[in-house]
Amino acid sequence: MQLDSRQLAAFAAVLREGSFDAAARALHVTPSAVSQRIKALEERLGQVLIRRGSPCVATEAGESLQRHAQQLQLLEAQALAPFGLDGAASASLPLAIAVNADSLATWFVPALAALRERHEVGLDLHVEDQDHSSELLRQGRVLAAVSAEPVPVQGCKVSPLGRMRYRAVASPAFMQRHFPRGVDDDALARAPCSVFNQKDQLQARFLRLLSRRRLQPPQHRIPSTHGFVHAALHGLGWGMNPEALVAPLLASGDLVELAPGRTLDVPLYWQRWSLESQVLRDLTDAVSAAARAGLRPLRTPSSAGEPR
Repeated sequence: MQLDSRQLAAFAAVLREGSFDAAARALHVTPSAVSQRIKALEERLGQVLIRRGSPCVATEAGESLQRHAQQLQLLEAQALAPFGLDGAASASLPLAIAVNADSLATWFVPALAALRERHEVGLDLHVEDQDHSSELLRQGRVLAAVSAEPVPVQGCKVSPLGRMRYRAVASPAFMQRHFPRGVDDDALARAPCSVFNQKDQLQARFLRLLSRRRLQPPQHRIPSTHGFVHAALHGLGWGMNPEALVAPLLASGDLVELAPGRTLDVPLYWQRWSLESQVLRDLTDAVSAAARAGLRPLRTPSSAGEPR
């Protein structure tokens, strides 16, 4: 069965953009045209492919087709490259990549800049933790991901990147107010900490390093890497921050460590589709080079957290 390329492009655009109206704007057609193409594609395959909502998402049947559609578009851009036509094709297909927020705020962006020097591609970044990045790969929503999962997702290749080191930090005033007699269990149970979101377990894991008790201190949810640092600077709470961001502030004394010498190392891996594509190969090379420059060498850590 041969699929209509316009229908397939409309299907991919709806899932990429999140709605029929946004897909229509991206494809420079009317929303009615997008709706008709999706309806025709679903009728041809005999299954509902898109769950209408805000945003629109693929059904189980649509997930495999989403991956197929992105692969075809990527291969088309590669095929057109020798004719000097890859720019327009690549620009119409943003590379969907999943990356955790702390990597995006520290070492990852130079890899994207290096890729752009070689390919005029658009970028579609999905900020997700490691569990969700693997799921996005399975669904076909992204073609590559920074992940804490060392086992390759089916149909993907995996390679090690390195370790991101985290330090528990707070302002000197916060330490004086909440830990006047030192860091003990009672003080840890009362002192507020920051968490990225409900999935962030870094602070809980660090507390388990310091205490045998199950401590549940008050929490602030701050879903921003740089906001995390500012929260610590202004005494809102202590939190686990990437060493690369807080090292200068520790050196200046603007921040201090909750438990000097105690850190968490997060192993990171690169997962990407097993697709023979020059863009994917160059992206992988750029990410690997940026990781060598921005992460510690990978080893089996004595304790590991979860990247935000």
